[in-house]
Amino acid sequence: MGQIAQKDAHALILDAIDRGDFQPGDRLVESELADRFGVSRTPVREALQRLETQSVLVRDGRSLMVATLNHDQMAELYAVRTELEALAARLAAQHAAREEIRVLQRMVDEDAALLGDARALARANRRFHGQIHLASHNRYLVQQLGSVHRSMALMATTSLAVEGRGAAALTEHLAIVDAIKARDGDAAADAVRDHLSRAFETRLQEEARRM
Repeated sequence: MGQIAQKDAHALILDAIDRGDFQPGDRLVESELADRFGVSRTPVREALQRLETQSVLVRDGRSLMVATLNHDQMAELYAVRTELEALAARLAAQHAAREEIRVLQRMVDEDAALLGDARALARANRRFHGQIHLASHNRYLVQQLGSVHRSMALMATTSLAVEGRGAAALTEHLAIVDAIKARDGDAAADAVRDHLSRAFETRLQEEARRM
């Protein structure tokens, strides 16, 4: 029972960070989290310790806060993410079932209705990439990408909030799906690299504007 509660508390806190309920720099208080999620303080304490070990949280004196990525960390993360995501797309082109490809196509079609809602589009973007991960049919790659995407949640904003980026990202998603549908692994990998390069460039432009 304790292990289940610990797993749930860990997942609940991660989901809240992923949704943007907790932003980088926010302090997480054990008692407040226990009340928020309706669990006892022990599994929350264990989840916080685990998240600190995973570098999702950092310690500031006696307090724990959501970690913030600096410029170099963001660049390093995008470098790793790009290669892993490209591999996932390449494998998906080889191994995805026809049904999985149809789901990816439907996601792109339906996500067009979310343009203008950056948070909803960001959630849809995570689902889309997650579906490609699963379509790779490589459990070890899926695990590694899960770790990378936990770190991606530590970016305070989504590049999809930048004007015009949402529509461009959907066009890039379509190119990825078309390549997977054509069973062209090289094209799928290249389409993912192009997509993530443009997303990273958008983030860098926004970072430069805030300087």
